[in-house]
Order: sequence, then structure tokens, then C-alpha cells
Amino acid sequence: MFWKNHIGRASEMGCCSCFGFIRKPKGDLRPAPGSRFSQEFLLEDDDVDGALYNGEETNLLHGGDGELHNRSKRSEEILMLRFRSGKICREVPVKETHQLIRSEDENGNKMINEYVRVCKIGSGSYGKVVLYQSSVDGKRYAIKAFHKSHLSKLRVAPSETAMTDVLREVSIMKILDHPNIVNLIEVIDDPNTDHFYMVLEYVEGRWVCESGPRGGLGESIARKYLRDIVAGLMYLHDHNIVHGDIKPDNLLVTSTGTVKIGDFSVSQVFEDDNDELRRSPGTPVFTAPECCLGLTYHGKAADTWAVGVTLYCMVLGQYPFLGDTLQDTYDKIVNNALLIPEGINPQLKNLLEGLLCKDPKQRLTLEAVAQHPWVLGNEGPIPQFICRCKRESFPQEESGNRVNGDYMTSAN
Repeated sequence: MFWKNHIGRASEMGCCSCFGFIRKPKGDLRPAPGSRFSQEFLLEDDDVDGALYNGEETNLLHGGDGELHNRSKRSEEILMLRFRSGKICREVPVKETHQLIRSEDENGNKMINEYVRVCKIGSGSYGKVVLYQSSVDGKRYAIKAFHKSHLSKLRVAPSETAMTDVLREVSIMKILDHPNIVNLIEVIDDPNTDHFYMVLEYVEGRWVCESGPRGGLGESIARKYLRDIVAGLMYLHDHNIVHGDIKPDNLLVTSTGTVKIGDFSVSQVFEDDNDELRRSPGTPVFTAPECCLGLTYHGKAADTWAVGVTLYCMVLGQYPFLGDTLQDTYDKIVNNALLIPEGINPQLKNLLEGLLCKDPKQRLTLEAVAQHPWVLGNEGPIPQFICRCKRESFPQEESGNRVNGDYMTSAN
């Protein structure tokens, strides 16, 4: 199967593809003529500005360390302002624990506070991910384990360390609450130890594209998954958060068939609708054309392009633009026409062409995608999620609202 060859390693990691990336040290993004990369490299995150810094002058494609530092600082300030003003969506705050007790249960299984170790389910350049079971509620959780000393020494730019990325990811996830977003449950950070843990809900399901017949998942399943992806991403964009790495590996499917967006390690937060970026994190084969050109681009439009690549993968079982090298892949993304097989559903063809429009100004917006005939299908409009921080804008008696104000049916 197409996906078995390319995401086999990720599929073994359960719900923790966020550790599926490795930030490779490099200078100029484009390889020298004749050089070759494995196609697996093209399917991993390629955070150029976040490349491991080796003490030499870096030649970054999309801006230097100054821009990266400023964006990181702005993100921290914006998140702090939202916390102080109470503009967070969570009804129940993320639990913050500052004491770590490492022990064993009666069966000799290792424990972290109340959590009993089950098995390791992932690893990467920053740390590892382990499946634990709570001795309190009996539920299973995916726990990201870090060494703070390692993160602090791991340079991603002259004035930035990996700790910056992890703390930003935690801060973003602390404000989020949506049924199509992986939920952060608890952060364990004992100042007297070198250990740092993120306790996440465990999505015991399959990867979006891990199952299904060769050639794709079929339209009905792809439509269901896409509706969940669009719902979660619209929620993020409505809160001025750019995910930055939408791809099948970061889309987890629960046992009931709900898709949840995970991995916010390269996400960025904006103060308003101005989502202009110069850095291009993410995965090469899912990168938008405007990002490949080294131009200033808009993060939300780049996210939408990645949704198009993901949909193409789901329905056709292959990538729309994939070369033998990084240079070749970017050249195809920028210059090659989109190839769609004959006989495909005309509405689906129209949607793919709109999502994978090379001109970001002409590309479909997520709002337009949500109203597209193929997406509507027989299910109708995607339910509008009214989060806690937006809820006061809608009267509770509005028709279609749940009692707690979580959902409102579209009037369109």
C-alpha cells in the first residue's frame, strides 16, 4: 500500500506523530545540483528557520534569526495577553503539576505520579512519547517526555532553543478546546528535576490515510474526514492561529471516526488577521507554492493548500507534487499543473482545483470549502462550533444551540 511505505514509522507511533519530525541541520534549503534526498525526507517537517544551529552563520531561505526571534516573542506576548484577558476557550484549565514522583506499581511498572507506564509509542529529536494509564480514572494518555537540559542546549537558531518551541506549543494548546483538536490534559514540570511532561489525550485510532484500498479512502470517508479537518482548522484560524504543518501524519482518527488535529510544534499565533510570515516550517511535499519561492506569505492560505494536498492524498492515494529531490519537489509545486484523473467526480475535481490553486489570492478559503457542494454532500453544513471565548456573541436561545452553547446549526 502506498501509505505503508511512507508513513509506516509514523503509524507505529500511535497518536504521537508530533515526534515524527527531525530537524536536520542545513544552510541553503535548496540542494546542490545532482544531490538527492530520500523521499522520506520530503515527507518530514522541514522547518528551515528552526534548523539545528551549529554555531556557523545560517543561510536561511525565508528570513534570518532576527525575524524568527521577533515572531517567537510576539507569539509569547499575544498568548500571555489572551490569558490575562481571559480569552481562552477551555472550560477546564490544563492541570499544572509542579511535583514529580517517579515510582513503580505492585507489578513493577514504572509510574509518573498517578500514571502507570504501558509502552513507548514514539520518539524523535526532542524526546519520546509513552502510553500511560491513569491509576485514578483508568484512562490512557499519551505523554510527551522531555529533558529540559537537552531542550535548552538544542539550538534551533542563534538566539532560540528547542525549549522555545515546546513552551510555545504548550501555551497554544492551553487555550484550545475543540472536538477536532487533540486535547492537552496536564503539564508536569518539577523545578527540582530535569523532566518535563505533556499529558495528552490518547487517540486510539488509525491514521487518516493508513487504511483503505489502494488508490484512496473513497469519497464518503474522505468527505467525513475533510469536514472534521476543516472544522478544526477554521476554529484555529478564527483564533488567529496558523497550524503550519497540516498533513495526514498530524490528523488522528478516533475509534468513532472523528478526526483530531495534533502537533502544534511549528504553529504560530497572531494578534489579528494579519498572518504574514517569512519562515516556512512544515513538510516539503505539503508546502504551498508561495512558501517555496521564499516570499512573504499568509499562513492561513498556506494551511489551506496543505488541506488540499491532504484531500488529494485521501481520495487518490498519492501526492499531487512529489519529486526525487527537495529542489525537484519545490519546482513541481511551483510550476507543474495539477493532474486529476479523468472520471473523477466533477464537484470533487472543482474542490481540489480550488484548494490547490497556486495563486493564494485565488485559492479557496476555508469558509468557501465549508460551503462547497462536495463537502456539503448529503450531510449539509458543517456544524458551527461556538467556543467559550466567542460564546457571549451568540444568544443562548439561538435555535440549534446546545444547552451549554457548544454548537449552533448554520443558518445558511
